[in-house]
Amino acid sequence: MKFTKVLVAVGLAVASAVPAFAADISGAGSTFVYPILAKWADAYKKENGVGVNYQSIGSGGGIKQIQSRTVTFGASDMPLKPADLQKSGLVQFPVVSGGDVPVVNLDGLKSGDLKLDGATLAKIFLGDIKTWNDPAIAKLNPNAKLPSQAIVVVHRSDGSGTTFIWTDYLSKVSEDWKSKVGAATAVEWPAGIGAKGNEGVANNVANTKGAIGYVEYAYAKQNKMTSVDMINKDGKVVSPSAAAFQAAAANADWSNSDHYFVVITDQHGADSWPIAGSTFVLIPTQPNDEAATKEALKFFAWAFTPKGDAMAAGLDYVPMPAKVVEGIKKVWASDIKNSGGQPLFAASN
Repeated sequence: MKFTKVLVAVGLAVASAVPAFAADISGAGSTFVYPILAKWADAYKKENGVGVNYQSIGSGGGIKQIQSRTVTFGASDMPLKPADLQKSGLVQFPVVSGGDVPVVNLDGLKSGDLKLDGATLAKIFLGDIKTWNDPAIAKLNPNAKLPSQAIVVVHRSDGSGTTFIWTDYLSKVSEDWKSKVGAATAVEWPAGIGAKGNEGVANNVANTKGAIGYVEYAYAKQNKMTSVDMINKDGKVVSPSAAAFQAAAANADWSNSDHYFVVITDQHGADSWPIAGSTFVLIPTQPNDEAATKEALKFFAWAFTPKGDAMAAGLDYVPMPAKVVEGIKKVWASDIKNSGGQPLFAASN
């Protein structure tokens, strides 16, 4: 796939453009956020000479690596609970919001021709609905030419925050899904084939007739994949877009959250995309490599500037609101300290 090749090329450039210095930054985790992290890292390297080596290995891997302190920061689309943060000595903060998108490979159908509701989507991924002309799908799409083709479910095989967003949504709209599968970065899938990373799912769907999978929106858009519209909590049909993700994110109350523990799936609002989520960066409160952590905070402060926000919006992510960023910087200043107990970041920066 063209977009996958571009991503890999950028990732290699980010990781190997210069020799690693003490202040260079390493990160690992979410593939959901990889497109914008790669873009930020490339621009930041050109402006400041600091390299960012980010491994797009899935949120589960990112959590493990930051817990073991093998990277400067981790990235996860599943926020950690406050007790887990405290246990691991970590600070958590959101960097962008976006959306999971159902993508299909069906001849004769283009993006927007097919719509699904949450209950039907859950039945497809449970394996209860097996063909595309099933009455439940046909009822929602009376004007679509649905084939009798078998449905091939494609899901993530690795620990994934994209999967957490997906399964959290399905758990909210389907009691069967909630009781039989649940919500997590990795689950026991009742049907389908697994693929690694958003790029792996995108490639499998693109190369398998009758397939349906889920990817972060940038992967669907850049690969020109066929996306499915969704019927949201308010009963309205919505297409995946930055505006729809923004509508979902607008309902998030970050100010009253406990350690930024916020999940924005299945939000009310006529324009809200129902399978929306955020990516969270995890950094130790007392880092082993203070120089690298200080540089990481500078990097994310730069990412939160209008220039970084514009890059995020260009890839259809939703930048964090200014008031949220202000609060995040205060958390950095109060909670992330050097061995002498002094803050590594000044809130006024």
